[in-house]
This record gives sequence, C-alpha cells and structure tokens, in this order.
Amino acid sequence: MFENPISMQDIFSTRNFIIYLVVINIIGFLIMFIDKQKAKRDAWRIPEKTLFIVTALGGGIGTIAGMYTFRHKTQKLQFVVGLPVITILEIILIVYWFFF
Repeated sequence: MFENPISMQDIFSTRNFIIYLVVINIIGFLIMFIDKQKAKRDAWRIPEKTLFIVTALGGGIGTIAGMYTFRHKTQKLQFVVGLPVITILEIILIVYWFFF
C-alpha cells in the first residue's frame, strides 16, 4: 500500500518552501486589494489582525506591496512600521536558519 513513503525532508524541501512563500505573498497582496475595495464601498472589512497574521506567516512582501500599490493602510503607523519590521525579522530568521 505505502511502497514509497514520503519523508519529512520531502515535505519541507527548499522547493516547497519557496512555493509556500510565493503563495502566501500572493494571498497577502490580494487581501490588501480586497480590503481596499471593501473600504471604498463601506462594506464588511478584513480584520487588521488577519492582515498581520498573513504577514507573520511569511506574506510580508505581498502585503507591503499591496499596501503601497493600492494606497491602503498607508496612514496607519502600525502598518507602515509593523509590516516591514515583521518582514525584516522573518528574513533575518530565514537567513540564520539556512546559513548558521
């Protein structure tokens, strides 16, 4: 039944990690777009906590790109400072993890 079991190294490969980062950053970009559209229509909004969670899960580049592309949340200090700080800390962690 299980002739070729999948190892943890296969699941957490560099290739899969890169795919994950691409997907989570696309999600981050899209949720900034969706939230901006909802803000224009006075509709129900995506909670700010969700935007920070997506950033913390590795989507910082996408959320920051979306923030400035759509001029969304750029007046809020917690986003202008918080999202880049989270992203920089994640990059430092990844560099440390892979190279030290």
